[in-house]
Amino acid sequence: FPVEIPGHLEIVGGPVFLLKLRPNLSCKPGESIPLVSGCFKSWPFSDGSSPAESECQKKVVSPIGAVAGLQLVLMVPTCVCFLAGYLAMVIAACGLNFHRALPLFVITVAAIFFVVWDHFMAKYDHRIEELLSPGRRFLDSHWFWLKWVIWSSLILGVVFWLIFDTAKLGKWQLVSFGGLIVYVILLFLFSKHPTKVHWRPVFWGIGLQFLLGLLILRTGPGLRASQWLGKQVHTFLEHTDAGASFVFGENYTDHYLAFKFLPMLVFFSAVTSMLYYLGLMQWIIRKIGWLMLVTMGSSPVESVVAAGNIFVGYTESPLLVQPYIQHATRSELHAIMTAGFATIAGNVLGPYISFGISPAHLLTASVMSAPASLAVAKLFWPETETPKTTLKDAMKMEMGDSRNLLEAASYGTSSSISLVANIAVNMIAFLALLSFVNAALSWFGNMFDYPQLSFELICSYIFMPFSFMMGVDWQDSFMVAKLIGYKTFFTEFVAYERLSKLVDLRKEAGPKFVDGVQQYMSIRSETIATYALCGFGSVSSLGLAISTLTSMAPSRKRDIAAGAVRALIAGNIACFMTACITGILSSTPVDITCHHIFENTFASGLSQNTTDVVSCCQSLLSSTVAVGPGEVIPGGYHSLSSLKNCCELLKPSTLNCTWIPDEL
Repeated sequence: FPVEIPGHLEIVGGPVFLLKLRPNLSCKPGESIPLVSGCFKSWPFSDGSSPAESECQKKVVSPIGAVAGLQLVLMVPTCVCFLAGYLAMVIAACGLNFHRALPLFVITVAAIFFVVWDHFMAKYDHRIEELLSPGRRFLDSHWFWLKWVIWSSLILGVVFWLIFDTAKLGKWQLVSFGGLIVYVILLFLFSKHPTKVHWRPVFWGIGLQFLLGLLILRTGPGLRASQWLGKQVHTFLEHTDAGASFVFGENYTDHYLAFKFLPMLVFFSAVTSMLYYLGLMQWIIRKIGWLMLVTMGSSPVESVVAAGNIFVGYTESPLLVQPYIQHATRSELHAIMTAGFATIAGNVLGPYISFGISPAHLLTASVMSAPASLAVAKLFWPETETPKTTLKDAMKMEMGDSRNLLEAASYGTSSSISLVANIAVNMIAFLALLSFVNAALSWFGNMFDYPQLSFELICSYIFMPFSFMMGVDWQDSFMVAKLIGYKTFFTEFVAYERLSKLVDLRKEAGPKFVDGVQQYMSIRSETIATYALCGFGSVSSLGLAISTLTSMAPSRKRDIAAGAVRALIAGNIACFMTACITGILSSTPVDITCHHIFENTFASGLSQNTTDVVSCCQSLLSSTVAVGPGEVIPGGYHSLSSLKNCCELLKPSTLNCTWIPDEL
């Protein structure tokens, strides 16, 4: 609907329709009008008056309306029966094995809570506001001195926490905290309007970052939940192998990037499109956007786009608020671009995970960078205008044009073609360009008896101070700086591909230095680098971001172009600040400490019969599972080489050292 009846009427509505007569058709109240589908009569308005002849309206029950009404009547008991059956299934699963059914139980309880919450808030929103109004008036009247008490308490809490945490874990947590402060100061000094900075979004953005990191990285339940979620995402994306092997054959992994890596994008894009059709994606984005809006005080447009960037890319997230882009302030346009550069889309997590990057860290980084992007954006380009878009307008999101779930999946698959092709050709072009640049630099350096001059070497010195301020130790900071250079001047794909090679070398536990060249980094440095690289902030993304926003709001082309470079810088600094928070919160459990000890002992030939080495070897041997010859699984993610060295050192009676195979 609307459905037009040629020549006379237009039907608008549901089971009971309002028929609006066209102006050229005259009628009188109560007059019968002959139509193909029957005879309909008009009625007077509620006040007893009759409509004008040119606006004659009639209330009817048509055959079409009767069918629609019947469908509505049948839908209610069908939904009730379906929900009752689902709840019975959940109860039965929990009764058989509650531990196994725990994820299903948690998802069900969370879904019920949010559905009830939405209906409750929609019905009693005004009453709740009236109930809380006395408390709001009290805060408004005493806020001048309350805010100083709150901020002083928070600052003292952070200071004391850092003192005790640094005493427990070491000085590098303090270096990360200092780096965070330095980044904030630099952003303020180079701000577009330093005297007009509103500090609420800045402090709240960093606070939300810290809170999310604290819950995920420092608490046992949060860490286990993120690891569990990362494992589920990895398992989910492995289903891509079924389609890839069918299309490309059983040996599809021989061409890993083309036939293993890129098909993940196709699969995830199809699933995302289906979630959009169901409305689940819009619901999640609205909730996250609302949370950032009420805490940080950011505008509705900025909040929705920042929340959307957790799940979709920087070219898709502005579509959520497309009708309001042309009315956005310059600060809002800057914040929209910054949010895109500071985060990565959910549909590219699969390829990074396939590289061997920790899925738990990637998921955490993507969520933490959303509030960080708004904090940095509001500090680097403060709001000096009044936003025109209201919360109600920004929260309106379209459901998509698909008519059913299969069409949505097909649409998502088709739309991924350009993304897959874009990534493939960019990888070819940028890696080829990198090879050429290195060859040219080596040729130029050879003229000065310095043939080792390369793009990586230049980047290692340019970005080394930034990586050191994140809390990376001095030795590893040059390697992290190279990765930042890859990400900034090429793409994050190239950077993560190089990082995965470093991770593989570290797991092999080979010599850390070969001919004076460092081969891999510590686990702490790898973790910080994972967070620092987790964003689309590269020079190659700049043009695409400008063209995307310009196509949505051609009249704002000059404002978009003027803020793009600033947004690129702000997006990268937001990633660096997320890495600083990670450096502050990263703990050094026994397994990680032992990794460092094994690296520095077995690889360098130092004395092995020390208290630390013996303690770590005892922990490793106690957590190792030995089934038989060649079937030995080291504990704590240690390498077989470390296990063999420990076995030869301690000669345990519980493990036959000859069972340990050589490294693959």
